[in-house]
Amino acid sequence: MHNIIQIAGIKDFAEAQMLIARGVDYLGFPLRLDVHEEDLSEEEAGRIIRTLKPPTFGVLITYLNKAIEIVEFCAQLGTKIVQLHGKIAGEELARVKSLDSDLVIIKSLIVTGDNFSELAAEIVRFTPFVDAFITDTYDPNTGATGATGKPHDWTISRRLVEISPRPIILAGGLTPENVAQAIEFVRPAGVDVHTGVEDANGRKDQDKVTRFISNARNAFKRIPITLFSIRRL
Repeated sequence: MHNIIQIAGIKDFAEAQMLIARGVDYLGFPLRLDVHEEDLSEEEAGRIIRTLKPPTFGVLITYLNKAIEIVEFCAQLGTKIVQLHGKIAGEELARVKSLDSDLVIIKSLIVTGDNFSELAAEIVRFTPFVDAFITDTYDPNTGATGATGKPHDWTISRRLVEISPRPIILAGGLTPENVAQAIEFVRPAGVDVHTGVEDANGRKDQDKVTRFISNARNAFKRIPITLFSIRRL
């Protein structure tokens, strides 16, 4: 997991095809959510995911927190990558791995102001059970912990990248205009965008997607190889 670009909130098959053609690595499908409404049905998400071929992969993004439900839902959709965006006990994460050792688990780290110490503790607690982390932004106005369109303090994400033995993906308020700066400052293993490449109707905008991917790829090339980037390869 290195230099990954994920775009989440896929509306339909045509949108998925457009993103694939422009070189997106991960397509994120937020389903069974706490706050936001789903972009498409579980059945349609499964149909799209099952058409994907490497190097493009479908990612289930969910707030489920029970191991059996997570594993069964991933099997239903046909995905082997799940992004767990809600609170979940370490025992449940361990059980997910015991139920399906091939399932790649990405655990969210939600930045709520200056809560670095709390998130650092979560990295220590969850590292044995996950394959990667993703930092994202909390919106106090809605209670949302993703798809907020709001950036957080990138200093916190950079410090987490420096201490984490697992790859960290950066999310939260990224756009074609700021993604290069974000990558060069935070030096994450990947970036995730949802609302930052959408038009006024909530559809993925081809021009924004193209510019986001181009700016991200170029920024990844400029990051010098460091101890914590080598550790993720």
